[in-house]
Amino acid sequence: MKTYTLANIIAIGAITLCSTIQYSHAGDVFAKARRSISNIVYSDSALPQTLLRPVFIYHEFPDQVNTTAGPVAMGGDLQLYALQFEYALNERLGLVALKDGYINYNPTPGSPFSSTDGFADLAAGLKYAFVYDEELQLVVSGKLMYELASGNTEVWQGNGKGSIDPSILFLKLYEDWQFSGAVGGVLPVDNDRSSLFYTHVHTSYRLHELFMPLFEFNYFRVVDDGNGDSRFPAQVAGVVPSIVSFEGSDLVNFGASNAEQNPDIATLAFGFRSRVHEGIDVGCTYEIPVTAKNDSLFENRITLDAVIRF
Repeated sequence: MKTYTLANIIAIGAITLCSTIQYSHAGDVFAKARRSISNIVYSDSALPQTLLRPVFIYHEFPDQVNTTAGPVAMGGDLQLYALQFEYALNERLGLVALKDGYINYNPTPGSPFSSTDGFADLAAGLKYAFVYDEELQLVVSGKLMYELASGNTEVWQGNGKGSIDPSILFLKLYEDWQFSGAVGGVLPVDNDRSSLFYTHVHTSYRLHELFMPLFEFNYFRVVDDGNGDSRFPAQVAGVVPSIVSFEGSDLVNFGASNAEQNPDIATLAFGFRSRVHEGIDVGCTYEIPVTAKNDSLFENRITLDAVIRF
């Protein structure tokens, strides 16, 4: 309970701090740009900005997941409390820290998994806009992150030696429309993780400053299985990577040796953003899988965030 209170204090404190600091536009042309909400680790924005982003995720798991040993009961939920950072060194170059936070994991009573909590892995890197065209209202950036295996194994983190995560990001504004997205990969430093290809697409429309409906699509594909070695020992004696027949998409990478049996995970997210202050956006999405839910960790997910720009 103390952890939740601390997360709330951080979010409230950041919003209060923002109200005392003059907001610096990332150029008037791009001032109306909004950030994606779902897929918080990899979606990002092509536009370098200085910001804080408190995030809360409530993620529900399928009642059963498929494994090489047959269906296994799972169910329950995961809650993530995170705070992302970005610092724009100039209009083209930014430092990013996009994965962190604290996870509370609550499987259904009676399942073989254990209820626990712990820290997520840390991931940070650089983003550079090699196309920054105000006339076309277009930004295209390259990003390179390194994810440390720094989290707690009890909550499916701390796997292997981490990964290098390159991506290309784009942002296009047209009147009240926004089109943005990312294409990238997860390249493990060792074979304790699976390598992945992913893409993220965002479309939104500004009906009003307080209501900007949005639609987002996320797709992950396993390129190469992990080694399936025993890990996450607090969960079913560490056997999950050797029997699960899929991967964990954005927050979790099992290093599953049979992930290529069900290599594709795709989700749809629907929601909205509200600009409640010149420098503050808040948003919410509800996300569901479009691939077989029992071949993934996805029943549904709610993501809430605030983007506080300085």
